[in-house]
Amino acid sequence: MITVKNIVLRRGTKVLLDKASVTLNPGEKIGLVGRNGAGKSSLFRLLDRTLHEDGGDFYVPPQWRMAQVAQDMPETDMPATQYVVEGDVTLLAAQKEVEAAEASDDGERMGNAYMALHDAGAHDAPARAQALILGLGFRIDELERPVDSFSGGWRMRLQLARALMCPSELLLLDEPTNHLDLDALVWLEAWLQRYQGTMLVISHDREFLDAVTDVTVHIERAQLTRYGGNYSKFEDMRAEQMALQATAFSKQQEKMAHLQKFIDRFKAKASKAKQAQSRVKALERMEKIGPVLAEADFNFEFSEPQNLPNPMLAMQNVDFGYPPAEPGGEPITIVRGVSRSVLAGQRIGILGANGQGKSTVVKTIARDLDALAGQVTEGKGLNIGYFAQQELDVLRPTDTPLEHMIRLVKDCTAQGRLQGQSTREQDLRSFLGSFNFTGDQVKQAVGSMSGGEKARLVLCMIVWQRPNLLLLDEPTNHLDLATREALSMALNEFEGTVMLVSHDRALLRAVCDEFWLVSRGGIAPFDGDLDDYQRYLLEVAKESREAQKREQRDQTKAPEPVAAPVADTAPPSPNRTPEQRKQDAHKRQQLNEQLKPLKKSLDQTDKKLLALNEEKAALEASLLEETAPAKLAEAGRQLKALGESIEALEAQWLELTEQIEVASAE
Repeated sequence: MITVKNIVLRRGTKVLLDKASVTLNPGEKIGLVGRNGAGKSSLFRLLDRTLHEDGGDFYVPPQWRMAQVAQDMPETDMPATQYVVEGDVTLLAAQKEVEAAEASDDGERMGNAYMALHDAGAHDAPARAQALILGLGFRIDELERPVDSFSGGWRMRLQLARALMCPSELLLLDEPTNHLDLDALVWLEAWLQRYQGTMLVISHDREFLDAVTDVTVHIERAQLTRYGGNYSKFEDMRAEQMALQATAFSKQQEKMAHLQKFIDRFKAKASKAKQAQSRVKALERMEKIGPVLAEADFNFEFSEPQNLPNPMLAMQNVDFGYPPAEPGGEPITIVRGVSRSVLAGQRIGILGANGQGKSTVVKTIARDLDALAGQVTEGKGLNIGYFAQQELDVLRPTDTPLEHMIRLVKDCTAQGRLQGQSTREQDLRSFLGSFNFTGDQVKQAVGSMSGGEKARLVLCMIVWQRPNLLLLDEPTNHLDLATREALSMALNEFEGTVMLVSHDRALLRAVCDEFWLVSRGGIAPFDGDLDDYQRYLLEVAKESREAQKREQRDQTKAPEPVAAPVADTAPPSPNRTPEQRKQDAHKRQQLNEQLKPLKKSLDQTDKKLLALNEEKAALEASLLEETAPAKLAEAGRQLKALGESIEALEAQWLELTEQIEVASAE
């Protein structure tokens, strides 16, 4: 097991851990949580011995092999498969021993070396490496591409694959989901659930932590506190603990006040001096309970948009992609023939496997890319707030937060997009302060900031613009859990339209009420929730693996035998007497009489919903052909009224269904 006992750990003058202790058992999957800067990554550095403790001691079994994701960006022209294979240090050591044994011409040593090489899995190492690479979202034609031909995010995926390739008893993962999209994230969860060793993971994705951990260690006020359970259970237990502490603190304060009142009243009286002195000692001996000091929360909100055009925009036969790389060349089309409308108040989650074009669609709607074909008609007064996947797409590394805000004011003024915001420098400083940019931070170069600080600055700039359409492309990549929660709350209170691309399922569940699936060169509604989508991804991955196996399988292999049908083994129904059958029939008749009016109302509600949904679909289809602003606005108003009617009928349908279920269960 891993034991940490009275550890003191400092970084510069800051004490990260102060006589902290915790025990971690073999095979446990531990989530390490705490605010940014609390010392999570530093604890990892302590465990891998790149940092040394300033006091106390810790123990990791010396025979344990450790694997972790290297944080440096790989620079090599090595093929991707070979690069991942070399993450298996046991295999590398066995290969070197074979080379040394062959050079020594020692037969016994050579035999032992080849045996060790076989035990290290040399025969299937490339296949295992390629399974990891494909699972993390790469295509088959990328398996032999040079590592340095990939972008930074993809190279970090290869670093993750190397860590998973390495046999280990201890696996350290520091924000492994940052560069993953949802399909790769689902695959990684399934892989980690099968991992047999001890795992410590730092992540700001609560659903990922819930899926892969069974213990949570919380770093707070330089202490380590262990909780049995995943992140959701930790939140529940900590909330209960804080409530108990608050109650105990309040009671102790009352008792201390009572003792102090007695001391102050009687300490000067000789007849009561002894009792007063005993209460002084009781007060001194009392172990003080600290007040509940909740960590400072970050909250913000979007201002009410000045107007809400409906529809926000309409797309007719639009092709999304990139312009030709060279003059006279062909454009690169990724998504074709999209005809859809985006309505006021919609909350759309954009789903799709990596490379299908989610970000391309968002960039085109954000006006960063031109549509390659078709027409995008924007509603009058459309004001877009765009969060790019790479913050530096909208930030300048050498500029400060204040300079970004001043430039934003100038741009909005020149474009006539000011909506009553104050533009004085002092007011801009105050606005930055509401996003935790205070003091000298407003004059700090953005390039020197952390990913979380850059993300907060982009959010600050978006909120200041008072948008009515939010386009958010992976907004949570560098946000801690508290800031993600603040973003989720702000989006739920936002009165405009949201289009969200994210691998954070908690955010998608909290914010979105419908999903678009970008797949196979098109966009279609996804009729299901995120659990359905995860099952869809796993099925697609399974089909892909089976297709690869079929390609590799020997064509001459004999067909597998067909299994014989299995007899029905359901237990027979018990015999019933004539009187019992009569009673059963009477009960069924009574139930049918009770349910008849409810079922009739439910049937009528179903028909009304069907008619309204058909009317809504027809109206939405007409939007795609209509370009006159006045007619678009009128259609938008009709759509809003239809939406309200459908919502009321759906509530009625749910109530009737519940009444039928309750009556049937009695």
